[in-house]
Amino acid sequence: MQEFSIYQDLAVEKLGGKFNNPELLVTALTHRSYLNEHKKSVKEHNERLEFLGDAVLELVVTEFLYKTYSEPEGILTNWRSALVRTESISAASERLGFNEYLRLSRGEKRGSERARQQILANCFEAIIGAIYLDQGYDAAAVFITKNILSTLEGILETGSWMDGKSRLQEIAQSVDGATPHYKVVSEEGPDHDKIFTIVVMVNNVAKGQGTGPSKQIAQQRAAEAALTTYEPKG
Repeated sequence: MQEFSIYQDLAVEKLGGKFNNPELLVTALTHRSYLNEHKKSVKEHNERLEFLGDAVLELVVTEFLYKTYSEPEGILTNWRSALVRTESISAASERLGFNEYLRLSRGEKRGSERARQQILANCFEAIIGAIYLDQGYDAAAVFITKNILSTLEGILETGSWMDGKSRLQEIAQSVDGATPHYKVVSEEGPDHDKIFTIVVMVNNVAKGQGTGPSKQIAQQRAAEAALTTYEPKG
């Protein structure tokens, strides 16, 4: 089929080789919304493959960190979280050009940036699941190593693996003798696509503001903004 040929080209160019079962790759790139619009011709979307790929991704990353580094469990956990978070794996999807191969409904194609980022992250995990089923654990590990583990050096150099709220609390208590307090200043959008804006206060002084699709993300961004107001020694 011509459609399979297009996806096999993707596999050769980006995934290390042709699929034995190209239907797995097509399914990995099929969003639930596309299935709803093509019920007669499409039988499955990518959520089951995503479920599998998520587990494979975490195992490969955990095994690599355990074998390569001697840091305590808490630090390795933070490094792993930075590697597998939505922003990291959706960025990998963008670099690989998966966006142009995604099978989405017309509505999802017009969705928010937040929704698109999540779809790309889910797609990346689904493709890992597809590679695992089609070619085995080692092939999936090679794909993950090339596209995810290769970013670890940059994460360590920038310190982006650290939890901003924890760092801010430590610095604020040391410098100002106070614990940061987070305040929601606005909530916008419908429940399924809400945007929160949060300000972090230290000694009743606004130190930073953050916006995000959840309170947790907005708090982290506010903390990161606040950190820039302190001296580099912090």
